[in-house]
Amino acid sequence: MKKWTLAVLVAACTSLPLGVAAEETTWTNVAVVDTMCVAKVKANPDAHKRSCALQCAKSGYGLITNDGTYLKFDEAGNEKTVAALKATKKEDHLRATVKGTREGDSVKVDSIAID
Repeated sequence: MKKWTLAVLVAACTSLPLGVAAEETTWTNVAVVDTMCVAKVKANPDAHKRSCALQCAKSGYGLITNDGTYLKFDEAGNEKTVAALKATKKEDHLRATVKGTREGDSVKVDSIAID
């Protein structure tokens, strides 16, 4: 009986998906901040200057969700953020629309547009 139960259990476990496929999410009007400065600007991210964000590009970027969680961008997202920051004329209030897939405490960024 034990061998049969074990066989059923193994069959059941191997037929289950290993993980739920992550869905693309769109975050709108979220603050975009470099990782180096997130701790000091988290209380008021709109005061963070574009020049500082570009100067700290090597640390990478992320977004601050409405509940205050910081989600770090993947490498491609960092590159897209640098391009978006260079393209905008805004000097502060760096709010964006970010499309991507959340993976734990990071985001695989598909697109970013500074609002």
